[in-house]
Amino acid sequence: MGFISYYFHWSQTDVMALDHSSRRRWCEEISSINSSLNPSDKKKPKEKSILDLGRK
Repeated sequence: MGFISYYFHWSQTDVMALDHSSRRRWCEEISSINSSLNPSDKKKPKEKSILDLGRK
């Protein structure tokens, strides 16, 4: 929730009005935008999406 609020400047009420799948989709969109604006150097380890945290 904080991830979406931070990047889109949406209120807690607005974010909580979204269903879980919509919040997840917006997190994926934000992560994609961040990746395209800040491409990782090939020498550096690939940056993880917030959705990758906790995954193995």
